[in-house]
Amino acid sequence: MIIIGLNGSPKREGNTASILRAALDGSRELGAETETIFVQEVMVKEKRPFCTACESPCRGICYQGTEYEGVLKKIAAADGLLMASPVYFGTVSAQLKSFWDKTRRLRGEKKLLNTVGGALSVGAARFGGQETTIKAIHSMMFVQGMIVVGDSHEKSPGHHGVCAQQPSDEDSHALKRAFFLGKRVAEVCQATISLREQR
Repeated sequence: MIIIGLNGSPKREGNTASILRAALDGSRELGAETETIFVQEVMVKEKRPFCTACESPCRGICYQGTEYEGVLKKIAAADGLLMASPVYFGTVSAQLKSFWDKTRRLRGEKKLLNTVGGALSVGAARFGGQETTIKAIHSMMFVQGMIVVGDSHEKSPGHHGVCAQQPSDEDSHALKRAFFLGKRVAEVCQATISLREQR
């Protein structure tokens, strides 16, 4: 079982990284292998970092032979994705949006169909746009046909996902919720393996 964390922050070791680490800890508790991908570092190397829908269906010609292509292969092989972003004007960071816009080929090939997903966001204030950011992540996942995880009956990761306030490493409530979300994503991954085998 492989679960990948996508850090959508422009800061490698900021608030988003802290909350994502807690979630991946939860996934590992159920035996998942985990890896974190720092989206900023991948996208800054792209000659064409923004999707221009240059062809349809997408063949991924703009990123052939790049690090981004290798990252797409990794997430296509994963059982679960934990996507985390800071709040930028009530939605995800430009880095994460640009990264996801270029996954059109994966959608066409149904590579993320039934991949399990969970969302996390960090804002500067307690009510700083975290839930709208989570909703944006959910929309990105839904379009790929992913299985989106929200609340659970035992230990709640939050109704929609994890909403943290900076500094997130001091937000004990959010850190607990992140751990529960990571664990819940792993639990659903275990229960849905047969669905991904049909891709």
